[in-house]
Amino acid sequence: QVQLVESGGGLVQAGGSLRLSCAASGRTFSTYAVGWFRQAPGKEREFVAAISRGGTRTAYGDSVKGRFTVSRENAKNTVYLQMNSLKPEDTAVYYCAADLNFSPRGVDYLYWGQGTQVTVSS
Repeated sequence: QVQLVESGGGLVQAGGSLRLSCAASGRTFSTYAVGWFRQAPGKEREFVAAISRGGTRTAYGDSVKGRFTVSRENAKNTVYLQMNSLKPEDTAVYYCAADLNFSPRGVDYLYWGQGTQVTVSS
């Protein structure tokens, strides 16, 4: 079992940056791929980024490519999402999720965090 806790959300102006963290419990965290997803009010959940268990493979949603970077430090049981050049349309609750398999699909992830709010003002 893996428990995930996101942090780092907040209010930022358009063009600014934030770094989200996803801290995991459990000594087997390095065996899990991690995905980031977001959901804005009234919208469907959207894939943001994913990273493989060893960090050698990453994937990004089209709307964040070139602006967001996902990374991980397995020694710290933590995955990061560096978000640059933020836009108002990036406003959403951001969730991290973990599963044994690397995937851009939310339905493939077994463990989820509680989410952290990111608000980008224009």
